[in-house]
Amino acid sequence: MIKLVGLIPLLPLIGFLIIGLFGKKLSKGIVGFIGSGVVLAAFAIAVGIFIELNGQAVKSVPVEFFDWITAGKLSVHFSFLIDPLSSLFLLIITGIGFLIHLYSVSYMHDDEGFSRFFAYLNLFIFFMLLLVLGSNYLIMFVGWEGVGLCSYLLIGFWFKNTAYNNAAKKAFVMNRIGDLGFLLGIILIFVTFGSISYHEVFEQAKNYATGTPVLTTITLLLFVGAMGKSAQLPLYTWLPDAMAGPTPVSALIHAATMVTAGIYMIARSNILYTLSPFTMEVVAVIGVCTALFAATIGLVQNDIKKVLAYSTVSQLGYMFLALGVGAYTGGVFHVMTHAFFKALLFLGAGSVIHAMGGEQDIRKMGGLKKYIPITHATFLMGTLAIVGFPGFSGFFSKDEILANAYEHSIVLWFLGVLTAGMTSFYMFRLYFLTFRNTFRGTHAQEHHLHESPSQMTIPLIILAVLSVVGGLIGIPEVFGGHHYLEAFLKPVFEDSSFRLIHHLPESTELILMGVAVAVMLCGLAYARKMYITDKQVPAAEGEEESAIHKLVYNKYWVDEIYDFLITKPLNFIGDALHKVVDNELIDGIVNGCGYVVNGVSGVIRRAQTGNIGFYVFVMVISIVLILFAQLF
Repeated sequence: MIKLVGLIPLLPLIGFLIIGLFGKKLSKGIVGFIGSGVVLAAFAIAVGIFIELNGQAVKSVPVEFFDWITAGKLSVHFSFLIDPLSSLFLLIITGIGFLIHLYSVSYMHDDEGFSRFFAYLNLFIFFMLLLVLGSNYLIMFVGWEGVGLCSYLLIGFWFKNTAYNNAAKKAFVMNRIGDLGFLLGIILIFVTFGSISYHEVFEQAKNYATGTPVLTTITLLLFVGAMGKSAQLPLYTWLPDAMAGPTPVSALIHAATMVTAGIYMIARSNILYTLSPFTMEVVAVIGVCTALFAATIGLVQNDIKKVLAYSTVSQLGYMFLALGVGAYTGGVFHVMTHAFFKALLFLGAGSVIHAMGGEQDIRKMGGLKKYIPITHATFLMGTLAIVGFPGFSGFFSKDEILANAYEHSIVLWFLGVLTAGMTSFYMFRLYFLTFRNTFRGTHAQEHHLHESPSQMTIPLIILAVLSVVGGLIGIPEVFGGHHYLEAFLKPVFEDSSFRLIHHLPESTELILMGVAVAVMLCGLAYARKMYITDKQVPAAEGEEESAIHKLVYNKYWVDEIYDFLITKPLNFIGDALHKVVDNELIDGIVNGCGYVVNGVSGVIRRAQTGNIGFYVFVMVISIVLILFAQLF
C-alpha cells in the first residue's frame, strides 16, 4: 500500500480538475459524488498505509518520485516521507475531510456555487496532504502556501458580500506575515545544513550543542510561520473572521487541516526545538497566553460560530503549550481529539443554523433540544469532549498536556487549568442557551425548526462516537492503561525523548486530574446556574453591564488597535508615497523625458527642409569632416 501513497494527494487533485473544468455541466449529485468519493478513496489508501506501517519493523519509509530542483548546491527531490506522524495526519485529514464533504453535499445543495465549492474543498485537501507528506521543507512550504490560497478562496466563497471579501483578504495577508518568517527559516536551514531534507537536517542537528544561536534563530523563524497559520498571539485575529465562509469551511479549517499545520511543522522539527530551550519557552508562553486570552473572549460572544472560533484559538494554544514543554505526543494527541470534537461542534452548529433558517445569534435560540434531537445529542457529546469531561476524548489529551505543563512550570499549569474552567463555562453557556429552556426566536423561525437530513446527521453521529472513544488510544498508565499513540509515535520523537524526561508520581498525577475535573465542574455548575436556574439571557447590543464586559465583548479592541497602529499608518505612508514619489517624482521623470525628447526633436526637425541641394551640401561637408578626422 505504501507504493500507492502518490495517489493520496493525486485523487483530490483529480477531483478538483474534473469539478473545476466540467462542474457546471455536471449535476450536483455527480459533483458531490466525485468530490466526496476521491477523498474517501484517499482515506481508504491512508488506512491501508497505516496498517502496513504499523505491522513492519521499519517505521520511516521515503518514497521518491523525481528530481525536482537542482541549482548550485541546492538539490531537491520531489519525495514523500511515510512515518507514524505523517500517516496519522493522513488519517485525520482524509477521514474528517470526507465527513465534511459528505455533510456539505446536503448543506450546500441549494447554493449556486455548489460545484465551485467542492472544487475548492478538493484543492484544499490536496495541498494539506502535500504539506504533511513532503520529505523536505520545500514541499511542506508548497502545501503551506496552497492551504493559505484555498483558505482565501473558501472564506470569501460568497464574494458578493464585501465583509466576507475583507475577511478573506485579512486571512491571506496575516498568513503572509507568518509565511515570511517560515520562508526565512527554510533559507537559514539550507545555509546552515546545506540541505532542506528532513533526514539530512535532523541528522546534522543532533551534533549541535543545546542552545546554539543558529538553531534558536531557525526555530524562532519557523515558529513565526506557525503563529500565523495556527492563529497564535499576535497573529490570531484572522481566524475568528474566517467564520465568513460556509460552516463546512469553518469545520475544515478549524478542525482537521489548516490551523494544525503549525503544530505538525513543530512536531516534525522536534529535534530542532528540543535543542533550542529558549524557543521552547517562547512557544509554551505564547501558547498558554493565547489559550487564556481567547477563552476570555469566548465567555461573552453570542454568535454560535464565533464562540467555537475562539475556542479553536484557545485549544490551539493548548497544543502549543504541549509542544513548548516538550510533550510532543500530547500536542499531536490533542490535535487528533480536537479534530473529532471540533468538527462535530462546527457541523452541529451548521445543523442548528440550518434549522434556524440562517440565524446564528444564540440569544434568539433556546429549547432546540426537542426540535433537533440528533443534533442536540451529538452537540452535547462534543461539548463534554472539549471541556475534558472524564471518559471523553478531550479529557485524556488535555490531562496529558496539563500534567506535562505542571512538571515544567506550576504557573503554566495554573493558567492551563484556569483556561479549562473558562472553556467549560463558555461551552456549556453555548449549549444551555441553544438547546435548553424555551425557544426565544420568532414564530416563523419556530415553525421552520426541523432536524437536518441524514447526509448531515450521519457525519455528526460518526464524529460523536469518535469524540467519545477517541481518547482510548492514550489512557494514562495511572489508570492501568497503555498509551498506544505514544508507542506508535515513538520513532518520530525518540531523538527528543531522551533529552526531555517526564516523570510524575501517580499520586500527583491523580491530584492534578482531580483539580482539573473540579475546575471544569465549577464552570459547568456556574453556567447551569446562570442560564438554566436563573434563566439569564445575554444583554442586547449596547446594553453591556460593565466596562470589563464591554472590553471583552469587543475582543479587547485588538482589531481596532492593529488598524490604528499598523493599517492607518501604512495607508498614510502609501498615500504619501503615491502622491509625492509616484505622481511627482516618477511621473515627473517620465513626463520630463518626453518633454526633452519632444523639444529636442522640435529643434532638429527644422534641419529637415526638403531642399535637395541643402542635403547634398550637408553630405559633402560631412564627408570632408570625416576624412579630416581620420587624417588627424
